[in-house]
Amino acid sequence: MISFIKEKKSCWDNLKTEKRPIYIYGMGDGAMKIMSVFRRMNIPVAGIFASDEFVRGHYFEGFLVRKLSEVEEMHKDFVIVLAFGAGYQELIDKIHNMAKRHTFYVPDVPVIGTGLFTYEYCMQNARKIREVYDSLADDFSRQVYANIINFKISGKLEYLDPVTSPKSEIYRKIIRPVTTETYVDLGAYNGDTIRELMEYTKGKFFAVHAFEPDRKNFRKLAKFADGIQNLNIYNAAAWCIDTILPFAFKSGRQSAISANSENMIDALSVDSILKKKPATIIKMDVEGFEREAIWGSAYTISHYAPKMMVALYHRNEDIFEIPLLVKMLNPKYKLYIRHQPYIPAWETNLYAVIK
Repeated sequence: MISFIKEKKSCWDNLKTEKRPIYIYGMGDGAMKIMSVFRRMNIPVAGIFASDEFVRGHYFEGFLVRKLSEVEEMHKDFVIVLAFGAGYQELIDKIHNMAKRHTFYVPDVPVIGTGLFTYEYCMQNARKIREVYDSLADDFSRQVYANIINFKISGKLEYLDPVTSPKSEIYRKIIRPVTTETYVDLGAYNGDTIRELMEYTKGKFFAVHAFEPDRKNFRKLAKFADGIQNLNIYNAAAWCIDTILPFAFKSGRQSAISANSENMIDALSVDSILKKKPATIIKMDVEGFEREAIWGSAYTISHYAPKMMVALYHRNEDIFEIPLLVKMLNPKYKLYIRHQPYIPAWETNLYAVIK
């Protein structure tokens, strides 16, 4: 038993016993995953609603997509299940306002992989979860870790707000970039996280190595990088070795390595492109393959201890396996966990530094 895990009953268990109509808020991949779990657990769906700007008289999975106001006219009391990610403040505020008026759940379904994050799952991995908790560098990291785990089990929004930190605070207090960084950006997208770094270094750095496997995103990255000295870009996935991998090209940030794809891309390890030279910061957001990318950075991590920023939210096991792997490769690291403004518990990241 782990004392900081307060939630024993998952949101799925609560929804199974719910007598009120259950409405899913949102469409797309998240809604499909939630509805798949509903079918397995015999949880009935009363309907679908979307934000007003997305309602145009169409259907999703056989349900007419309604506005919230229409659902509120139909039912005096009902349950809302959120099925998409909210990463900007206006939408986050809108969701919290809904949650004040209605019973509201945000189920945790893995971005990559299968299985559900439940109390039973936590008990199966209790030793590792406890080990991570005990290894964290400050009280706030432990609170973040506990709240995120309780949120992932229960789907209750109340766990997120108290442990949400602005990105600027994380940069200023933990990462503390300087003008001489060698920055490795794994999952560079269109250069947005390189821009973030440059905001804190007044546009200066020693070198940047940016990986972006998606072709469309890479063209945007190349446009951003044009004319910037010592900014090296790679149209490749981050991996544990240099190889070729199947890759599913999707819009935006959702492209990922996929065994079901016939498209092949180059994959490179950080250690191979650095050629045993140091990096000072490594950021990893590689859609569920962070552990492979970490193994591909093992020499750099163990010999040079770069500041690490690693996504912890793509797979169920990331929340404990990634911190333990980083700590194993370099026991000198101090580990911090922070959650940036986002619903659900995406943008929960590990920060590893030596101070």
